[in-house]
Amino acid sequence: MNSKLNYIALAIALSCISSSSFAAYEFEINDDNKITFGGYIKVDARYVDGDVAFQDNWKGGGVGLDESASQFKIFANETRINTKYQHGDVTGFIEMDFFGGSGNEIVSNSYNPRVRHAYISYKNILAGQTWTTFMNPSAIAETADFGSTLMGISFARQGQIRYTNGGFQFSLENPESFGGDTANDNVPDVIAKYTLKGDWGNVSFSALGRQLNTLEGNTETTIGGGFAGKVNTFGKDDLRFQFHTGELGRYVGTAAVKDLVGEEAEESTAYNVAYRHFWTDTMRSTFIYGYIKGDESGTEISQWAVNLFENLTPELSVGFELGNYELEHEDKNSFYGQFSMAYAI
Repeated sequence: MNSKLNYIALAIALSCISSSSFAAYEFEINDDNKITFGGYIKVDARYVDGDVAFQDNWKGGGVGLDESASQFKIFANETRINTKYQHGDVTGFIEMDFFGGSGNEIVSNSYNPRVRHAYISYKNILAGQTWTTFMNPSAIAETADFGSTLMGISFARQGQIRYTNGGFQFSLENPESFGGDTANDNVPDVIAKYTLKGDWGNVSFSALGRQLNTLEGNTETTIGGGFAGKVNTFGKDDLRFQFHTGELGRYVGTAAVKDLVGEEAEESTAYNVAYRHFWTDTMRSTFIYGYIKGDESGTEISQWAVNLFENLTPELSVGFELGNYELEHEDKNSFYGQFSMAYAI
């Protein structure tokens, strides 16, 4: 009887969502069962001018242009929704946004949804798709540009099986020989990370081992590592940083460099530093610089940005950002300005 009443209460609660979908929702079914709904709605107005082609956000290598061009665009495809299910020690989480496919800008701008996260966790074990264990999400700076200066950071989501014990994490993750023969990727990537935490913030140390397959049928055993963190400084201010080096390929810079260049594994160096200062309790700015270099390909990319954000209400924030994205190996760069408004659900 109690179980039936719980489900009736849940059905009533869910029916209320359709009339008001712009708030945080958490429903306790009983002492061991809970459902949470979240996400945000984000609108961006972005202007890019220079000889690197327009992107909704700077990612990968970018495309150098023969002549400078300028473009303005308004879009809302960073908007995301998520749901978390908790049943005792079991948690399921799924999140989607709308970067899944190009929209028809002539008529409807109907961007396709995509899966960002979808995983199950039970006690110390996690299985599914989420952030790679190699990265430290807390070291990602607050920016209007989606992804936060991706050139200098580790940023990837993929399928994995992860074990966590205190500050130690170990995972087997989806292999991919980017630039090589993916048909023979039969050994999972192996990642280990240790994170130190305290009232001062956190610092993590990560190591990665992989087997890559070249187009000519050879294998390359590669390793890489790095550290990243977020440290509280003065008042509400914080410093965020990352440094990664080794044969990391697609694990840094969102495919700015490949895993393999010809028959050789690409060795890269990437770093990122960001300082966030609070002018008031609700107004803050971040200055951020990111850089990546690939030795085999000669790729060299940098990005800097400065922004100002203000919370108009606890749920609603607005901000403006100015920055520059440079393909240093091609001597091409573009400046950009971006206004954003985000409403936390």
